[in-house]
Amino acid sequence: MRSRDAFEKVTVELQAIQRQLGILADPTIGLAALHGEIGQGRLKIQEAVLTGVTGLREENRELRRRQEKMIGDLSDTRTELRELMNALRALLASPVPGQQPEPEPEEPSPLPTDPQKLAEQAVEPSPSNATATEPQGESMEHTVPQPETDAADQELALKLAIEAAYRGTPVPTQPADPETPPGQSPTAKSGEVTHGVLLLRAAGVASVEVVAHRDTWEWLAGLATDHTHFHAPPAVEDIKDGRVQTVLSGRSLIALLIELWNTRSSAAALGAEWALASTAYDRIANELSAVTGAGETIRIVLDDGTGHPADS
Repeated sequence: MRSRDAFEKVTVELQAIQRQLGILADPTIGLAALHGEIGQGRLKIQEAVLTGVTGLREENRELRRRQEKMIGDLSDTRTELRELMNALRALLASPVPGQQPEPEPEEPSPLPTDPQKLAEQAVEPSPSNATATEPQGESMEHTVPQPETDAADQELALKLAIEAAYRGTPVPTQPADPETPPGQSPTAKSGEVTHGVLLLRAAGVASVEVVAHRDTWEWLAGLATDHTHFHAPPAVEDIKDGRVQTVLSGRSLIALLIELWNTRSSAAALGAEWALASTAYDRIANELSAVTGAGETIRIVLDDGTGHPADS
């Protein structure tokens, strides 16, 4: 009897387990239904995350556009302030018409006590009368600004040499400077002619594409933003691996070249400023020197990891 009761008890438990397993196999409330609910929840979560990420990207792009616009407005404001300061300085430095500079008071000379010396002074002409009788032409000759004339001649000679090198024509002959060594041109020093030719090439360019890492581009834009002729590009497009691509006008390229030239000349050797300025300047110079005027796109790439061909 005990074994029969135990068998019936085990049978009842097995039937209860079977009913529970049947509930799990039910398509409405079983494992299949639970699996479907989990799948739908995952899709909803993915959709919500994707929507949030898309919104954040749009906000980030809008913030970048506003930042670039603010940089451009700040550059224009700095330019206007610089012009206003130059005008004020010129106004303050210019003399008022009709106003003569006040002569400095001269210290009175000690009176001699000797009666004979007093008589001699009475006979001698005063210095004021002597200077009043001097010829006016001689005094005018001494007021000619000779150093300014020499600087203007050197500036003109440099311009003529640059234009001749740009056109490939012979350099016009200029009066020789006695301080210049024989056989050496007064304008051919420190690569100024080469730099001037590069500026003329950039002046004839409509636009150039610039590809660099965002950190490098921000350094270049910050370097040239104070220049009068630099204007921040309207858009800076993100590429992969942190790189950006933008377009500069020929006018902004001239400003960038001038600031890179000055930074390369003034920065300390083996420093980051010198390395960045030298590399960027040489890369721009190589691309401009290779222009043939056949309608090719000028592309300046600061990324030696992928190379920088013109058609990449």
